[in-house]
Amino acid sequence: MPRVTFTANLRRLVDCPPADVPGGTVGEALAAVFARSPTLRGYIVDDQGALRRHVVVFVGGEAVRDRVRLSDAVAPDAEIAVMQALSGG
Repeated sequence: MPRVTFTANLRRLVDCPPADVPGGTVGEALAAVFARSPTLRGYIVDDQGALRRHVVVFVGGEAVRDRVRLSDAVAPDAEIAVMQALSGG
């Protein structure tokens, strides 16, 4: 199963430990994570299910291409990293 991890700043806001979840696409894997932690969804995707502007998702070290439908394929042993941009100064 793909493993989904989250940056420390997201883990401070929402309980989202690394998770091994089913899914053949980024969207399916994230849906499985959101089923476990529904509050996390609002930080990662918008009302239409697309990635928020300040969120980047990497699969095996490469940024996903489909930020709207999240249809990028993931292998059963994939590492999916979800990162939220920080701002400030």
